[in-house]
Amino acid sequence: MLHLRHALLLMLPSLMWCGPCTAQAGPTDAGDCAVIVDAAARLACYDRRFGAPPAAVGGNAPTIDTMSSVQIHAPQRPDTEVVPTDLARSPASSPLDQRWELDPQSKRGTFVLRAYKPVYVLPVFWTSRANQTPSSPAPDSQVKQPLGIQGTEALYQISLKSKVWQNIFGNNGDLWLGYTQDSHWQIYNSRLSEPFRETDYEPEAILAFRTNYHALGWAGRLLSVSLTHQSNGENVPLSRSWNRVILTTGFERHGWVLLLRPWWRIPESGGTDDNPDISNYMGRGELLLVRNLGRQEFSLLLRHSLRLGSASHGAAQFDWAFPITGNLHGHLQVFDGYGESLIDYNHRALYVGLGISVVEWY
Repeated sequence: MLHLRHALLLMLPSLMWCGPCTAQAGPTDAGDCAVIVDAAARLACYDRRFGAPPAAVGGNAPTIDTMSSVQIHAPQRPDTEVVPTDLARSPASSPLDQRWELDPQSKRGTFVLRAYKPVYVLPVFWTSRANQTPSSPAPDSQVKQPLGIQGTEALYQISLKSKVWQNIFGNNGDLWLGYTQDSHWQIYNSRLSEPFRETDYEPEAILAFRTNYHALGWAGRLLSVSLTHQSNGENVPLSRSWNRVILTTGFERHGWVLLLRPWWRIPESGGTDDNPDISNYMGRGELLLVRNLGRQEFSLLLRHSLRLGSASHGAAQFDWAFPITGNLHGHLQVFDGYGESLIDYNHRALYVGLGISVVEWY
């Protein structure tokens, strides 16, 4: 008997398909309608059970499609906020968040190596005016005899950082340690046994905060304070170094990134300053503007001393990274002005480099 009852229950939906049967007897419970597979038959079953709805304007009853469209286009909650794509606080839409883990959902913890500045190798780096006799106003910091360097060399840059303390102030404020190294290699200068002409080392401690404000159509995302040391590790007369406190504010807008970076040089003490006038050449601040177009990246770096008259000096650097294959990019760099390297901080020249890069700004 148990098996017979189950068979009858399974036959019930097919019995409801019968026209004469449905016309003579209606369902006794809504559950009887729910088991009907066909949508039109199921709706007709509910009409017989609960009564057909009033006719629509024009004498037509609502159809299945009409009922479905009403459900699909149900009004949104009044407190739902639509965030513009370019201002969304997510790793996919915010370059600064990608690079600095600003939002809580993008945090990756501490002691994870991350990209910092671009990483590239430029096998051809040409200058219009090689600095044969580097000099500085500091005592014993003048090269008397020409160094014999060539105007074409190779240049490479590596730059990494790692977070060492996360969420220092509630859910904001991260401490990073960064390191950048630029090396100028006289690889084509066999007469001098292909020496490294200049290598600049730049370790940093960076305290970065997430911000959320708007100014002139730009979204403020980043505020950081860094303690930066930069030196070339040489002895006199080639020794050059300085220490700075750098304030960085970062903005985004429709695929653009803007960084404003004023700084203050920490004074040297005890007569150890190898380059007392470096701020009048390497500047007191810089502006970096980056634009990503597909897989290409364009950047413009402007630097100035923020002084007038004889102390007014600056520089401009343009970089273009274009795709080759996978994550490998071609890289073009053009620099004009003072301070392409520390040894050339007070030397003006035009530099053009061509090579490859594996990391860009964003």
